[in-house]
Amino acid sequence: MKVLLAAVITAGVLTVPTQALAAPEPLAVAGQSAAMQRDFGLTDQQLQQRLRAETSAAKLLPAAQKAAGTAFGGAWYDAATQKLVVGMAGRVGPDRAAAVRATGAAVTAVPVTAKTLDHRKAAVDKLAGKAVPNAVSGWSADPKTGSVVINVQAGKRSPAVDAFVSKVAKTGAVTVREVAAQAPRTYTAGTVGGDPYYVSNIRCSIGFSVYGGYVTAGHCGRSGIVRGWDGSDQGSFQGWSFPGNDYAWVATGYGWWTVPVVLGWGQVSDQLVRGSWEAPIGSSVCRSGSTSHWHCGTILAKNETVNYGNGALFYGATKTNVCAEGGDSGGSFITGDQAQGVTSGGWGNCTSGGETWFQPVNEILQAYGLTLQTA
Repeated sequence: MKVLLAAVITAGVLTVPTQALAAPEPLAVAGQSAAMQRDFGLTDQQLQQRLRAETSAAKLLPAAQKAAGTAFGGAWYDAATQKLVVGMAGRVGPDRAAAVRATGAAVTAVPVTAKTLDHRKAAVDKLAGKAVPNAVSGWSADPKTGSVVINVQAGKRSPAVDAFVSKVAKTGAVTVREVAAQAPRTYTAGTVGGDPYYVSNIRCSIGFSVYGGYVTAGHCGRSGIVRGWDGSDQGSFQGWSFPGNDYAWVATGYGWWTVPVVLGWGQVSDQLVRGSWEAPIGSSVCRSGSTSHWHCGTILAKNETVNYGNGALFYGATKTNVCAEGGDSGGSFITGDQAQGVTSGGWGNCTSGGETWFQPVNEILQAYGLTLQTA
């Protein structure tokens, strides 16, 4: 039987392997271990410790943010100390800092509050408009420095780039960072045999099952019938948004059904999805896609604006150092058993490496009123 080439199994024409529905290991990463050990260079013991710490950090975040109150200046996971770090801005009394530490998080001083930084980032988005030089890969808010970091491709600094930086610097603290000399691109691909799903000669990957269908990347959205890996009718797009956002959802039918599974491609066991707790910056994350299959890395930034060129800006992206390739668009990003988002685009490949951005899954669910299917 041909293997279903999709990031999430959704076809009633394929029998789900028994092991895909079996009880997972305590951290729900039974199959992820090998891939993460390969990509992070960790022993099994080190990996299990890291995952326990990251899971704890993700679940601490809401309480820690609440304890920080108006002084909250963002948060991130520190791999060296294996703790959630909460930034606090302004004059913070000892009682407030102690309340944050009582949740289990570490505390550090940052220049501005998260609210102020988010306003600065939104101001840059507005002032930048659509006429962004192609050499500017994007920008994101950095809670550690309290600035909006403008990513400029190495060796491509020009008068146009300098003029853009000067323009957006009017919004407040701006830092220019040199990044790889490759422009971000979306990860669609032409139709080839064994596609996970395709529509109008565009191939993409399924993200996560929801009740009634699945979510995927918005730039894959098209009118017409969506077909599955075997060419049979699978469903149709009910909504898509790109640029600006990069999300969409497909309602399935024609005998296809959905399960809360991310495909492991034989590299790892198929992964059960149990929720969508949002992992903080610094956490590990893995991606499943129909072209390059299973790869892992780290969350580098959140709420980043990505410039795909020609006025196509993507707001609110999460940046990772996980590689991807054409056809991986829409595929799953997952930490442990928690859904994180769907693949949007990036630069590089899985031979030489690169960076990839994803659309956070909770925003998709909220936008369309969908419910994630979980085990």
